[in-house]
Amino acid sequence: MNPDYSKLPEHMRAGAKLWIENGIATGGFLCAVIENNLKEAFVCADDINLARMRDIVGFFYDEAPGGCWGSPEKAKEWRKVGGWNGVVKKAKER
Repeated sequence: MNPDYSKLPEHMRAGAKLWIENGIATGGFLCAVIENNLKEAFVCADDINLARMRDIVGFFYDEAPGGCWGSPEKAKEWRKVGGWNGVVKKAKER
């Protein structure tokens, strides 16, 4: 797994990386995107994120593991497992 974080606005990269790799969500906008809550994402978006919404959603669709976003249930499970690092750790324990 090697997401291309450069596809995101610069101020979103660290938060997206924390989420994908460790299951740590930062900020209301990112949480709304992760949970696929379009209304909340638009409400919480700053001007940059608003203008780049297509790129941000495209990043998650094209670059992020499918299990880390798309619904509140997926987000809850991703948080619980500890992100990609938790998935890898769990697989090694088998």
